[in-house]
Amino acid sequence: EIPAFTYTVERRVSPAIVSLRPRVLIPVFPGTNCEYDTAKALAAAGAEPHIFVIKNMTPQDIAQSAEEFARLAAQSEIIFIPGGLSGGDEPDGSGKFITAFFRNGKIAEEVNKLLSVRRGLMCGICNGFQALIKLGLVPYGEIREPKADSPTLTYNEIGRHQSRIVYTRIVSNMSPWLSKTNPGDVYAVPISHGEGRFIASDETIEELAAKGQIATQYCDETGRPSYDIRYNPNGSCFAIEGITSPDGRVIGRMGHVERNGAGLYKNVQSGVPFDAFMFESAVMYFR
Repeated sequence: EIPAFTYTVERRVSPAIVSLRPRVLIPVFPGTNCEYDTAKALAAAGAEPHIFVIKNMTPQDIAQSAEEFARLAAQSEIIFIPGGLSGGDEPDGSGKFITAFFRNGKIAEEVNKLLSVRRGLMCGICNGFQALIKLGLVPYGEIREPKADSPTLTYNEIGRHQSRIVYTRIVSNMSPWLSKTNPGDVYAVPISHGEGRFIASDETIEELAAKGQIATQYCDETGRPSYDIRYNPNGSCFAIEGITSPDGRVIGRMGHVERNGAGLYKNVQSGVPFDAFMFESAVMYFR
């Protein structure tokens, strides 16, 4: 039996700046394939998305892309790392090029300023979540080297890619990204990944739960967390689907919340809503 964690807050963190139309920097790495859906969802929510393609044909291209990305990050309120198959998820796992890029000195400095000075937001979905967890931005809230006992995302327990609709329950509404939800709310979300199995020690998971950093759990239609592959597509420990930084301003999730819109999923008859209003919540954070 998996516990249905619950954490409720009345007051959340606030930004250091106000913006009616927050600027969102969306990096596109080789293999990224969700940038257009992400930009569309953010624009519809009232943000100003900027898609930036990372060039990697030569070392000079990478260096120039890093310089320009750092400059754009300094002008942004949100950095959003979309999903995809960066570098074909090889060698030995996903998100390695993204992680190396963000460890560039100037980029790491601007990410730190965005989070600690301007108190902006970050989000990583699927491949982006894999990068955030390798960087340490979740669950630690800063770029740091991973430790042997750090949480990680690894290959699905079934040993192959999973692509379908799953249900997730809101565990904590601490994050500004989830301010329009309540703990216990259940939402449907599409998933598509081969490495989405969240692994951490029991002690780490207890600590994350106590601090409200477990954002979402895989569940059945009634909101009951489960190891059943019908509901938990990758075998994640304690059915964890998403986690946050200690203050909730950085969130990583496996579910593709950006793949939402009128007329989609007509054959899904459960009646469970798809839209948790994550993008609208992020925009409202700055207003």
